[in-house]
Amino acid sequence: MRGLPLLTLILFSLKLIASVNALYGPSSPVVQLTPSNFKSKVLNSHGVVLVEFFAPWCGHCKALTPTWEKAASVLKGVATVAALDADAHRSLAQEYEISGFPTIKVFAPGKPPVNYEGARDVKAIVNFASQQIKALLKERLNGKATGGSSEKSSEKKSEPSASIELNSRNFDELVLKSKDLWVVEFYAPWCGHCKKLAPEWKKASNNLKGKVKLGHVDCDAEKSLMSRFNVQGFPTILVFGADKDTPIPYEGARTASAIESYALEQLETNVAPPEVVELTGPDVMEEKCGPAAICFVSFLPDILDSKADGRNKYLEMLLSVAEKFKRSPYSFVWSAAGKQSDLENRVGVGGYGYPAMVALNLKKGVYAPLKSAFGRDQIIEFVKEAGLGGKNNLALEGTPSITLTEPWDGKDGQILEEDEFSLDELMGDDDTSNKDEL
Repeated sequence: MRGLPLLTLILFSLKLIASVNALYGPSSPVVQLTPSNFKSKVLNSHGVVLVEFFAPWCGHCKALTPTWEKAASVLKGVATVAALDADAHRSLAQEYEISGFPTIKVFAPGKPPVNYEGARDVKAIVNFASQQIKALLKERLNGKATGGSSEKSSEKKSEPSASIELNSRNFDELVLKSKDLWVVEFYAPWCGHCKKLAPEWKKASNNLKGKVKLGHVDCDAEKSLMSRFNVQGFPTILVFGADKDTPIPYEGARTASAIESYALEQLETNVAPPEVVELTGPDVMEEKCGPAAICFVSFLPDILDSKADGRNKYLEMLLSVAEKFKRSPYSFVWSAAGKQSDLENRVGVGGYGYPAMVALNLKKGVYAPLKSAFGRDQIIEFVKEAGLGGKNNLALEGTPSITLTEPWDGKDGQILEEDEFSLDELMGDDDTSNKDEL
């Protein structure tokens, strides 16, 4: 009987130890961290490490456990997924300012850790890890060192920020009416988090220059924009994609690499659908061909020659070409034969017949004709060649006059019936004169 209290004590101790390690067992794919291995597994790692700071008694931590283990399995060999018992190792948790559970931080070589604030499901966690890995690989491809000190020394401190200052006077024109992807920071000058974000925002804007536009709004000065987009805290980052009426909140890490990766991913998914627009007037020419690097103008046969079915087949083919090049700064327009005679004369369409196509650059005042067959494969090759530099460019010789025309109604054309005359009516005057003579 004397041994019973000791046995009870041992069992209690084992139970206590088990409860501490209950979230992740020895066979778990999650790397279990302690102060003794934290430096080697996390700080000295050459890859991306996701660390969950948890407490064994935390209900949310227990709920996250199967998700975290599945994420570890999916990312095995790609990124490290680890966990630290912040209750057992409080001093280490305090070093990283852990105040709630679970807290997830992402560590990448040469960078301060960032909080993961996305959804707590496997797909969201893996996608976020992929973004961090892509950013790391991009830096290595660009020859950037992964060490913090060398990275800082490589920054161009004198380089101005490419982020554009937005206000109530220019916001609609620059952002909402634009076809570009915009990522906009709404900030307050006194906000500490905004000040911390500032160098990262500058770096991201400069690295994304020419691809994605970044802008910033001073909410202290622009209360109307703050209210318009329901900004509740600072900084708030909104992404204005193809659908400008419904901006998407950015909730990723506030680092240049994370912002860049997210923006480039959005660039892939927020491209506006391709268009092939009928050239019905000067406004269409100005809107579609004016800002385009190259405007591809097709001249389709008269509706009486092709009928509606034939014209629709041409338009479907052109739309498939536009789809292939929708990420390029090109536009595609079309006109029916003879509708834009001045433009046709200036680009010599008459010599090639219908259908025909020209690559038009209004800014440079040059064009190049499609000399091959008017087929999908031939047009794709023509577009590629035009984009490479225009070896066959010809001078446009002045600005073409674009005529206002009625848009095609989608129907077959109709031959206008001429008035019929009888032979008697046609010869009536002569017969009358002859009768008078008689």
